[in-house]
Amino acid sequence: MKKSYYLFNPGRMSREDNTLKFAVTDDNGNESSTKYIPVETVDNLYVFGSLDTNSTLYNFLGKEHISVHFFDYYEHYTGSYMPKDYLLAGKMIIAQTNVHSNFRERLSLAQKLTEGAAFNMLKNLRYYNNRQKDTSEQISRIEFLTESILSTTDIDMLMGIEGNIRSSYYEAFSIIINDFEMGQRSKRPPSNEINAMISFINSLCYTLCLDMIYHTQLNPTISFLHQPGERRYSLALDLSEIFKPILVDRLIFSLLNKKQIQASDFDHKLNSCLLKESGRKIIVKSWDEKINETIKHRSLGRNVSYKHLVKLECYKLTKHILNIEEYKPFKAWW
Repeated sequence: MKKSYYLFNPGRMSREDNTLKFAVTDDNGNESSTKYIPVETVDNLYVFGSLDTNSTLYNFLGKEHISVHFFDYYEHYTGSYMPKDYLLAGKMIIAQTNVHSNFRERLSLAQKLTEGAAFNMLKNLRYYNNRQKDTSEQISRIEFLTESILSTTDIDMLMGIEGNIRSSYYEAFSIIINDFEMGQRSKRPPSNEINAMISFINSLCYTLCLDMIYHTQLNPTISFLHQPGERRYSLALDLSEIFKPILVDRLIFSLLNKKQIQASDFDHKLNSCLLKESGRKIIVKSWDEKINETIKHRSLGRNVSYKHLVKLECYKLTKHILNIEEYKPFKAWW
């Protein structure tokens, strides 16, 4: 079974036959230890330290359809190496472009995406509200805002409502999470522990969505809720809105409330808070376990992983764009 590999240490990667050789290096470029990774076990690579390699390796990774995602010192996602789009089809690109260009069709699809995200946020808040965490004020506010989604007349208006929904949702984090305060949402740089975790795991969710899009005929640069010009792979941003409450936020609540991540796992600097390597390793291990965990799918009648749920969402978008079946956003039932 293929899996993700997370590279935290700086190192040098090369190809040896059908194996990836990763040599950890020190500040002077001297190799200290070496790990060999059979290429058939690699789904994708996440690079958090400096990586020294060459075009020969990337040609090899491209042929094996292995993507590489890069993060900077501040844990921000900076970009991806994506192999050649081997599943892209002209018919699909034209249809996807037509939906984006049609004002009413794009707005309708963007509203559905926003509705799905709001539903999953409310699902989280109601869960904790029933467990002695009073999130009733935030629930009422989001319910009120959700009612106005379908009455929006353009994307900017819809994005404004989506922003207000998420702002109200984040207000509840300090109620749900023990021992840590959320405060205002801050990204570059994160101002405290919760913000640092949100930014880091949001990036993991974004790259997961990008990987799943890559394995379908969808074009990741043509989006519906977010403007394509904002980021290169803006469709991944659209999809991640739906799955962040389920994959990202629930993981944050669990890790902090169960004290798997503690204050000692963060590095506080001037006006910023970053995860230490110890914290990042705990998170990526829990993230991998989470996305590979399976649940009984109500429609399919079989167990599917959370990771596969994202791919299924891509297939649903594909069917909608090709006028096969109307898109209905994923809504958590547990």
